[in-house]
Amino acid sequence: MNAMPPATLTLRFLQREFRERFTGSLSGSAWALLQPLIQLGVYSFVFVHVFKARIPGADAPGYVPFLVTALWPWNAFSEAILRSTSVIQNNAALIGKVALPREILVLASVCTSFAVHIAGFVAILLVLRVGTGDIAIRGLPIALLLYVPLFALALGISLACAAVQVFVRDLAQLLGQLLPLMMFGAPVFYDRALLPPAVQPWLSLNPFTFYADAFRVALLHHGSVEWQSVAVAVVVAALVLAAGIVVFRRLDAHFEDFL
Repeated sequence: MNAMPPATLTLRFLQREFRERFTGSLSGSAWALLQPLIQLGVYSFVFVHVFKARIPGADAPGYVPFLVTALWPWNAFSEAILRSTSVIQNNAALIGKVALPREILVLASVCTSFAVHIAGFVAILLVLRVGTGDIAIRGLPIALLLYVPLFALALGISLACAAVQVFVRDLAQLLGQLLPLMMFGAPVFYDRALLPPAVQPWLSLNPFTFYADAFRVALLHHGSVEWQSVAVAVVVAALVLAAGIVVFRRLDAHFEDFL
């Protein structure tokens, strides 16, 4: 295993992540598609039929497509961070026996979360396209491209958190509280137009706000995104990824002393 190139190692750990994730479930890997469809049904019932949620504007999309186009990218982002934060700690026995680049463990975990949620995202978009007609399928390539900087952002945060978790064991629990705050601080469940004008600019300080807006522009033609916001999002993702790599490699040498 020591002689394996990093790409082969990453593939092996990806396969292991998928096996661990779906082994024992009744539907196996099909659950990756069934779960989002079940969630779609639940959200449709709760938000549309119970809460009567609506998006303001005569040409506004339905609330469920509005929610889905931001919530599923958020699910990929948040789950990738939460699942990968403890990955070094959970693989302490393997790290003690095998010499391997530890970043691969984090990378495999983040890749698995994104792969699962992207598959579910595409399935839901196709269902919504048939059921409501709100989804602009021609925007799907752009939406998938948006996952690239989002993935880099999540990977950078995950690398830093996974390294720090080795020394601060309650970081994962803290993230479980902070990530929902980050979600509600971005226009995932609501349209930023509903907020007072003085408050709306503050949402841009949340790095996920750009993605919520951009996915809706691409798939619903709702709202707007300036090109400078795209550049800022890419630069932020690259800087966070670089910072995560630096933090991880600085702490990597001390892992064995605390695992």
